[in-house]
Amino acid sequence: MQSTAIKTSPRTADIGDYLKLFACTAVMLQTILNTTLTSIPKPPATIQVGIGMTYNLVKFTAPAFIFGILYTTLRTTAHPTPTYHQYLTTQWHALFVPTIWWTSIYLLVMPWVQQVTRYHSIGGFLWQFINGNAAPHLWYNTMMLQFIILMPLFWWLSRWCDTNTYRGFIVLLITTILYFGWLLLYDILVFHGPFMNTWYLLDRFFFSFIIYGVGGTLAWQYQHFLDKFGQRWWLLILVIAVASYYWINTELFQFTRPVSLTNAIYYKPSMAIYDIAIILLIATLGTYQLNRHLPVTRLVHYLATFAYKAFLSNVFWQQLLWLSFGKQLTAQHDVLGIITVYVGTWLLSFASAMTLHFLWRQMS
Repeated sequence: MQSTAIKTSPRTADIGDYLKLFACTAVMLQTILNTTLTSIPKPPATIQVGIGMTYNLVKFTAPAFIFGILYTTLRTTAHPTPTYHQYLTTQWHALFVPTIWWTSIYLLVMPWVQQVTRYHSIGGFLWQFINGNAAPHLWYNTMMLQFIILMPLFWWLSRWCDTNTYRGFIVLLITTILYFGWLLLYDILVFHGPFMNTWYLLDRFFFSFIIYGVGGTLAWQYQHFLDKFGQRWWLLILVIAVASYYWINTELFQFTRPVSLTNAIYYKPSMAIYDIAIILLIATLGTYQLNRHLPVTRLVHYLATFAYKAFLSNVFWQQLLWLSFGKQLTAQHDVLGIITVYVGTWLLSFASAMTLHFLWRQMS
């Protein structure tokens, strides 16, 4: 396995762009599916099963985001590595400022989208602000920003693996053992366990997704190995993805009706295997297109630039569409309603991200 950590232009596409764009596109559907399932009174069994299976199908978003963010960040900052102050200054404007604005909008303009509880004081407002409960999707954000803050750890890991290529295998092996041990503990103690209600914030603790951060780091460090592996074994990876998808659906429908999407969690071996397989398939698709310099790669890179900001805004637009016509349409024509709200949410989320970006550039 050869190490290939070379500096490339941030203006070019990479598999991190593919992962971020796929993740952003898929995560928008998750909220709509959950809203539909909880809003329709006594949904038929076929609707529950269809929503559950579709939800599981796109349940790779947080791992793909983390993997893609680490890959692209390492690609654009590993050589030369900026100072931590320079790095945080860049990330503050790119990630933290949009997070502050959109979290404030959700808490002040759409307080009904809060999760777990609602704030009734300044202290409660601040707690909801930082813990990811301000909107259904912001727990992702709380977790992802931890990886951004901890980036020096992954710079160090990248450099350490570069000195001896076999260290990458050692790191991957140890991370896998620790991670699946963590999943076992989570299953026993938290998921329907004795600490289900008190330790739920573990789902946004960075270690709960550490295998994807380490995976993104190693994928960049040994990108040629990953490229060859995907091109050679993509069919086997696809079989694993299909088998694990069947596994996670079997687990979900073992619970009593009505179907609850809270039982479709990331923190179990079946879902981790499925997520890793989907990440590898997306990376293989990206590699195939990048190696052939297809025009679509420029579009992917352009859209991936706005993926994070589109992700932040998507629940805002989804709520506007849902409350204006989506709920009524979905109650009458479930599939049509879901698709219409989903497509509208995607278009408005990316359009707003692009518009705000260009307005900010004009003002600055």
